[in-house]
Amino acid sequence: MFVWFHKLASPPYFYRLAGRLAPWLAWASLIVILAGLYGGLWLAPPDYQQGDGFRIIYVHVPSAWMSLFIYVVMALAAAIGLIWRMKLAHAVSAAAAPLGAAFTFLALVTGSLWGKPMWGTYWVWDARLTSELVLLFLYFGYLALHRAFEDQRSGDRAGAILALVGIVNVPIIHYSVKWWNTLHQGPTVFFGARADIAPSMYIPLFIMIIGFMLYFAAFVLKRLQVEILSRERHTAWVQELAGKP
Repeated sequence: MFVWFHKLASPPYFYRLAGRLAPWLAWASLIVILAGLYGGLWLAPPDYQQGDGFRIIYVHVPSAWMSLFIYVVMALAAAIGLIWRMKLAHAVSAAAAPLGAAFTFLALVTGSLWGKPMWGTYWVWDARLTSELVLLFLYFGYLALHRAFEDQRSGDRAGAILALVGIVNVPIIHYSVKWWNTLHQGPTVFFGARADIAPSMYIPLFIMIIGFMLYFAAFVLKRLQVEILSRERHTAWVQELAGKP
């Protein structure tokens, strides 16, 4: 197990592995997302209260889920990078952050578009919405801080510390609808719990979440290849890969 872990942390090995896995994951994500969209937009019946307006959940909920999931991945990678000084772990955080910010922004936008017809307003300073906005600022802060240093190791360390400090916001987002009286509705479906919506509605939702996760994996692997080449550009194996003597 330790040998496999050590091998996976090798930039040349991981670069080649990412190149093999990314296309398969990308095609899988496309197929799964299309299946989820078909199930959510065409097969699922209209909601008895919200009508067809509820269908935005098939983008909003997976985006919100991914915004939290990616930040947890970033924080775990940051911890590994700080504790074991694994360069590849810092590269994972750097590769994941832009997509995490994109998913968080998409969750906020789709939530606002849903909120206008359902709540009568695009935005309220609700606990869930506000903490999700804070998450977006944490992503932006990481991206800015990571690039603020000429020395990459200093940028990696500063970004990792911010990612670890910001992890406290993740449970706040998740439990905000339970801890405070918020306008945002509580969870209607959760893994391992009884669903409050029909299977014809939540099965496409789970499929979309899986599709988004597959897309994230493919995206991160491709970005990791770029990160690895940038960080290892002066090494012999990258020079050989580029065809330089």
